[in-house]
Amino acid sequence: MQILLVEDDPKLAGFIRKGFLGEQINLEIAYDGLMGKRLCEQRKFDAIILDVNLPGINGFDLCRFIKDNWPQTPVMMLTAFGMIQDKVLGFKAGADDYLTKPFEFEELLLRIKALARRNNHFSSPGKILKVSDLVLDTDSQHVRRGDIAIELTKREYELLEYLMHNKGKIVSRTDILERVWDLHFDTNTNILDVYINYLRRKIDKNFTEKLLHTIIGRGYTLREP
Repeated sequence: MQILLVEDDPKLAGFIRKGFLGEQINLEIAYDGLMGKRLCEQRKFDAIILDVNLPGINGFDLCRFIKDNWPQTPVMMLTAFGMIQDKVLGFKAGADDYLTKPFEFEELLLRIKALARRNNHFSSPGKILKVSDLVLDTDSQHVRRGDIAIELTKREYELLEYLMHNKGKIVSRTDILERVWDLHFDTNTNILDVYINYLRRKIDKNFTEKLLHTIIGRGYTLREP
């Protein structure tokens, strides 16, 4: 794997590089946001790890730049900013994962491997998914409801695709967090509620028939009216 780490602490960057080399993972290091941006423009990476508090360009802005240009490249935020508000900002910037410092190297390793695998197995190519007049094309990743095109972020799309694969079923918070975020998140986090609300506003708000439902105490379901 080819991984980019954008981290301004040379000691921490060296520690991560040593651990990754032991796993035969190639790690490129940028010590500020501008250098990280240049490397992203020059090379293709299987995953990118970003600190938030970086010289030049901060991690949130760099994450937005990466996702605007290479939306399929997984991004992990690795930072000391651990408040839920910080995590929400990270995910809204497009991050696929968020790990706070201090951290255990084994957890970092497992998470980055999971992110690098994500694009190889998530979607079934060329499949059309339908729930009532909501249509999702997993090949083009286009979504529409009736004649109206629905614009989704990468995370919103992945959440909707998972719900549509399980249409009519009640899926638990834990299942969604594990399958869509690819990690065992703390189920007390409200990040899922945030994205459910984002999705509901886009696919239900302006339509008479509501498709996305909260089942109190059990999870969520996407079903025909």
